[in-house]
Amino acid sequence: MKIAFAKIGRPKKGAVVASVLEGGKLSPTAAALDKENGGLIGKAIAASRFTGKAHQSLTVFTPAGRVLLYGLGDPTKLDPQWAEAAGGGIYAALASSGEKEAAVVMDRDDAGCAERAAHVALGAVLRSYRFDKYRTTMKKEDRPTLEKLTFMVKDHAEAKKLYDVEAAIAEGVAFTRDLVSEPPNVLYPESFAEHCVALKKLGVDVEVLGEKEMAKLGMGALLGVGQGSRRESKMVVMRWNGGAKGDQPVAFVGKGVCFDTGGISIKPAGGMEDMKFDMGGAGVVSGLMKALAGRKAKANVIGVIGLVENMPDGNAQRPSDVVTSMSGQTIEIINTDAEGRLVLADALWYTQDKYKPAFMVDLATLTGAMMVSLGEETCGYFANDDKLSDALKAAGDAVAEPMWRMPLGDAYNKQMDSDIADMKNAGPRWGGAITAACFLERFVDKTPWIHMDIAGVAWSRKDRSTTPKGASGFGVRALDRLVRDYVEKA
Repeated sequence: MKIAFAKIGRPKKGAVVASVLEGGKLSPTAAALDKENGGLIGKAIAASRFTGKAHQSLTVFTPAGRVLLYGLGDPTKLDPQWAEAAGGGIYAALASSGEKEAAVVMDRDDAGCAERAAHVALGAVLRSYRFDKYRTTMKKEDRPTLEKLTFMVKDHAEAKKLYDVEAAIAEGVAFTRDLVSEPPNVLYPESFAEHCVALKKLGVDVEVLGEKEMAKLGMGALLGVGQGSRRESKMVVMRWNGGAKGDQPVAFVGKGVCFDTGGISIKPAGGMEDMKFDMGGAGVVSGLMKALAGRKAKANVIGVIGLVENMPDGNAQRPSDVVTSMSGQTIEIINTDAEGRLVLADALWYTQDKYKPAFMVDLATLTGAMMVSLGEETCGYFANDDKLSDALKAAGDAVAEPMWRMPLGDAYNKQMDSDIADMKNAGPRWGGAITAACFLERFVDKTPWIHMDIAGVAWSRKDRSTTPKGASGFGVRALDRLVRDYVEKA
């Protein structure tokens, strides 16, 4: 969908979106429309339940065309999160209306009007995402009609400038959503790596390691997961060098299990189709790197993703196997379905050993236990550094990607001890998300580190304000904000 900005005025074609304050007070544009149409706007409001509360909407048909009234609610609470939700709501109300164009008239004249317009536009673009490439029989009437949204705002040039930055981040979110949405016969380690190589066009340095290179590095944990698949495992290293030369980089590491059958510890058939998005962590890291490059972030950032398939053929690893990780630590395989932590173990060690980052954040659709704890609304995370933890929480709050810090500790960590190796890859039933994080902590040393378990938030089972049903892209915006506030402003 095309986004444009223009000075305040009366649009010449398409639908008009005008605002109404809580209590039914019309904006100047809504009031003018009401007067021109003999009080039609006021009569429509009186005959409905629309009161102007935040994110309420009401469609009114006038002789000149469609008018969408949108509720502002309390004018003192029009922050960026409100604006993005408003953009999503406006798009949802108009997407399949039959209108090809619409103009959003933002005639509140205050200091934040340009920023607000940029965020309303961002919300609309995020909500407009669709993944229809495999739908060949969809009827025309079932497709969205809205092709262009124009935002009419006092300082339209400033609004466009601000939006251009947010648009780059939206493209990163869309890239993540595309990757997570693809079926596993299309997206597998090699093809995933090819998508990342395409980021070179934006200035990202990309290196792809194959199984021979990883074997030389001693990555027995990662390679063990993929040995049951006919698809070769890969590791992709993406580098954005936007900071000063010599500045210590920061790093993001993603689990990329392109399909997870569970291996020999095979999963039940019901719901296994969801395991196409077990590469969600790698998808977020890839989308983040695209966003950072797109907005020319002034930071040095490393993105590392481990890409495997976990399949149950005759060469697959078995429960009771012992593998040696790149760190030299040995791991007893208790459950081959606890595979993501094995991929991350070698990816984390490689990242800290080679690049010496100021901090690392890993992301993974790691455990069902996290979904039991926090459902599908909030991302649980673990941290070994309070300052970094606080910064991530603040970043998530700023972009409406809620986070909740979970505990670590020796009592949990000891539950991962093995009788015959340095550790085992699965602990007891209780506290499974915590013991998984403790396993990862053993591959971090003293580097400030966060583990984000995005199992519950990588995929949305319903439409949300700025996220249509499907792949959410959760994490791209929060981590971009973390880089902005914690690295670039440092």
